[in-house]
Amino acid sequence: MSLTEQLLVRPGTRVDLRAIDARSSPGISEKDARQGLAPLVEEIARLQYRLWAEQRHAVLLVLEGTDTSGKDGTIRHVLSGVNPQGVLVTSFKVPTPIELRHDFLWRIHARTPGRGRIAVFNRSHYQDVFVVRVESLAPEAVWRARYRQINDFERLLTESGVALIKCFLHISREEQHERLSARLDDPEKQWKFSMGDLATRAKWDAYRAAFEDALSECSTEHAPWHVIPADRKWFRNYAVASLVLETLRSLDPHPPAADFDVTEARRALDTLR
Repeated sequence: MSLTEQLLVRPGTRVDLRAIDARSSPGISEKDARQGLAPLVEEIARLQYRLWAEQRHAVLLVLEGTDTSGKDGTIRHVLSGVNPQGVLVTSFKVPTPIELRHDFLWRIHARTPGRGRIAVFNRSHYQDVFVVRVESLAPEAVWRARYRQINDFERLLTESGVALIKCFLHISREEQHERLSARLDDPEKQWKFSMGDLATRAKWDAYRAAFEDALSECSTEHAPWHVIPADRKWFRNYAVASLVLETLRSLDPHPPAADFDVTEARRALDTLR
């Protein structure tokens, strides 16, 4: 079974995050992951160039997970080699008053990638079935209906040429404590710490239940979820890079053929030496 298949949330199955070891690295050693990441990043960059040139498809990488699960680090390591002009990263925060006047997907749709681009959601539309549920920001009838609405929205995207890669970065409660403590210990990282992180951590079980339901309800054939054990950063980076590369390979982008006479163009160029 491939790494992708091992991390896949199979449509129609129930997710139990407690049964998934956040420190596991299925079939991958640390040495292999560290040595293998650079070639993956290099090929991602090459295929992203072709994706941009072809202008037929787009890629949307959705990263979700608890605080300190490593969304920023994943973006930095996996997409370090691509041309920034072809990548759009969005982090969805608390909705603005204008955004609240629209349906919850209105602001999301506006940040999806156009053909030729890779977009990354560092937190996403799934916050509207995570935070909204746990913090009781909307009635259950509202947030529960959003599972179906999200599935329909993602189907629209895939049928419009957008390939979705949805990764849930799964860390343990113990690992989160270590990472929060490390932020407090380092003056260079204290700015990343928020008292709100502690309020969210106090609701660990409620958030886990919300994660499990969303992963179960919204892992579909057209847009499946993958649960990435993320306690070990080296495995997290390797696994997400593998998924991104696999998706780009499946799209098989190629630059368009020249729409002019190349021989004539070269002859004309040489006359202008």
